[in-house]
Amino acid sequence: MTELAFSVAEKVIEKLGSLAYQEISLTWSIESDLKKLQDTMSTVQAVLLDAEEKQATNHQLSVWLERLKVVFHDAMDVLDEFECEDLRRQVVKKYGSTGSGSGSGRKVCCFFSSSNSLAFRNKMGHRVKGIRKRLDLIANDRDQFHLEMRLDDNRIVHRETHSFVRDRDVIGRADDKQKIIDLLMLPNDNDNISVISVVGIGGLGKTTLAQWVYNDVRVANSFDPRIWVCVSENFDVLKLAKELLKLAGGEISESMSLNEVQARLRRILNEKRFFIVLDDVWNEDRNKWIDLKNLLIGAQGSKILVTTRSHKVALAMAPGPIHDIGGLPDEDCLSLFKRCAFIEGEHEQYPKLVEIGKQIVEKCKGVPLAVKTLGSLLYSKTEVRDWISIRDNEIWKLEQKENDILPALRLSYNKLPSYLKQCFAYCSLYPKDFRYRNQDLIQCWMANGLLKKSNESTEEMEDIGEQYLKELLSRSFFQEVEIYDTIRWSFKMHDLLHDLSLYVAQNDYCLIEDTNNTNKFEKARHVSILDRECGVDATVTFLHKLSNNMRTINFSTDDRGQIDSININESLVETCISRFKHLRLLNLSNSTLETMSSSISTLKHLRYLNLCGNKIIKKLPDSICDLQNLETLILRACTALEELPRDIRKMVSLRYFVITTKQTRLPANGVECMSSLRYLSFYNCHRLECFNEGIQRLTTLRCLSFEFCESLISLPQGMKHLTALEYLDITYCEELNLMERDDYPTSLQTLHIGGLPQLVSLPQGLKGSADTLQFLSIFDCKYLGVLPEWLPDLSSLRKLEIWRCQKLSSLPEGMDRLTALRELEIVRCPELRRDYEREVGKDWGKMVKFSFGEY
Repeated sequence: MTELAFSVAEKVIEKLGSLAYQEISLTWSIESDLKKLQDTMSTVQAVLLDAEEKQATNHQLSVWLERLKVVFHDAMDVLDEFECEDLRRQVVKKYGSTGSGSGSGRKVCCFFSSSNSLAFRNKMGHRVKGIRKRLDLIANDRDQFHLEMRLDDNRIVHRETHSFVRDRDVIGRADDKQKIIDLLMLPNDNDNISVISVVGIGGLGKTTLAQWVYNDVRVANSFDPRIWVCVSENFDVLKLAKELLKLAGGEISESMSLNEVQARLRRILNEKRFFIVLDDVWNEDRNKWIDLKNLLIGAQGSKILVTTRSHKVALAMAPGPIHDIGGLPDEDCLSLFKRCAFIEGEHEQYPKLVEIGKQIVEKCKGVPLAVKTLGSLLYSKTEVRDWISIRDNEIWKLEQKENDILPALRLSYNKLPSYLKQCFAYCSLYPKDFRYRNQDLIQCWMANGLLKKSNESTEEMEDIGEQYLKELLSRSFFQEVEIYDTIRWSFKMHDLLHDLSLYVAQNDYCLIEDTNNTNKFEKARHVSILDRECGVDATVTFLHKLSNNMRTINFSTDDRGQIDSININESLVETCISRFKHLRLLNLSNSTLETMSSSISTLKHLRYLNLCGNKIIKKLPDSICDLQNLETLILRACTALEELPRDIRKMVSLRYFVITTKQTRLPANGVECMSSLRYLSFYNCHRLECFNEGIQRLTTLRCLSFEFCESLISLPQGMKHLTALEYLDITYCEELNLMERDDYPTSLQTLHIGGLPQLVSLPQGLKGSADTLQFLSIFDCKYLGVLPEWLPDLSSLRKLEIWRCQKLSSLPEGMDRLTALRELEIVRCPELRRDYEREVGKDWGKMVKFSFGEY
């Protein structure tokens, strides 16, 4: 099966039709060739949607699509080459090439010489003609397949979703819940601990049922502690034991042995009647399970609840009760379907649609996830033909493995707008149970050109990425959302949907967790190589098996240092640089590189470079500044990095920049000249004391962060001119005194202030964001004694967090004027809690969710 041909063609046509390419084609005198290429591609694209759907029953059609897609990708690379050259000429004209003085001037003249330009035009002209010729030959074969023209008319639908389980959100599982609770309350036979397994195919709601049981008041009153662990496919006894210890309240360290973990875990659980949920277990090795269970010694009546797809796994875990979770009855499925497909009560107006809905639900065979995805797909659609199209779609007739519900989910995928299909497929590069972060995923999508922006649109690419995420969320492709503030949130993907992403992405995107498994990676253009057992030499050998046209290489999917990456050294990186000249994304996070090759500059298509967590590298080559297309550069926690490259301002496309450096002051005419920046973070810059003037030039900056900059004595001057700034984080900067200035932004939506021992009150200048601030977090300010009297003037404030501010004893008068406030969380503020818990609850209980925590 070949997916995504339409999506790739659409991106090429979009580029060809843009104003930028109209100018480029004139500059290089290739307007005629590009226009012919655009016409041919548009003709072919018109039948691609029909071809992608019909290829399931026609192998030749699948081969034809694959040939087309290769040409489309090559066309994209050629067009990108023009963009790179055009941007490089602009940068050299403005700044000169690397170097200074008259030598630089000579290099500029050489760069713009007529022979240089003619050679580039001739080379690229031949490449365009070659692509046109190949495309014409393949396109001529389309008539034999009798394809129909179809439009991609899917549109974005926005809808609120929830990431937690409430009683009213669970349909048809009351009996299952009661049976499991009854089993939990039974006395154990011969062992202190008994194991109950919940078994069923993916998508039936095993996790939802376990969450419902876990949060039941009877369970909460009968067990202490309660611990939830998502196990997934990696049943590593030491890692699981550490996770259990951490969640039980114990302290852990990376160097702890299994014996040390065991001793601490037993001390904590000893004589306690605990309840542990091990969710999504795949391990069939009984010895591993016995090793883990031997660590869990509790009081009589302790229980473990396991969820798994496999009876074999359940039997390996223990001879305890097995509860088979079946499909929902049609009546319950229909109730769930109507809840997802209609606004509450609206279904009564459309009896014909309800009848068709019953027929659709029958095909879901009682699987709630399938019901939910199809119901969400039809949300807001009231045309009978749309519903009949879902009901009668040929994809239901595909042969499937036993107990497989791919047809239901595959149909949801087919109905995605084309611009979302590649974004969803990209998610297959991450392992199951991975928690995606919105900003990280959007940066990766952007690097690979997956975000679509019309010529007329004034939206930022980041905003478009957020729309894509919310659209996938509204269609139930993502779940378990956690919202941190106004710009940061995370989510997970149901493992069944992850299976779907692997299925649709199989020829383009490859998650390689075992380099000995050689299935279907030779044609891939995006890979994540996550084989932790593979040595450097074996990884280099494996890289030579990949296509030279690679776009994405991930050696780690975690940029916070929580997951060990494979051993990345200079030879491995040099292999990537020399072989994969069309790379858009290179993730080297958590590596141990001592140096970065100066040849990194040859990756002129590169948009994303992640060096997060490299604690050895001391210097980056100056040539890295020749990456004029680079949009994301992550140097977070590169704690040995002595300085930033001197020509950093030449990286004119950089939008997302996370900096860790040992410098006391950044070089002049550097970061403050990078006018494309949207996100700028200074993290663990322990020696940084102050900033150069000029930050007001960053007029598009939206997020600014200063974290763990212990020597910082002042913030940049001119911050009040950052009119686009929405997010400001000032945390753990011990020498910083915010009260000495009033130069603050006036349109903030999120403000984090914490770890500032000199702070005794909030600066008056922050009042400028009174109309826009939605999220305010104040924490670890041990001398903060009062909050300002203008705090109740924050008319847009939705959430207020105050943590570990021991001296804070009161809130200002008039807090009831915060009519937008929905959450107030006060944690370990003993003086404040003593005086306000009862009063606040009485005054605001109807409009605000309160939390007075002790942690």
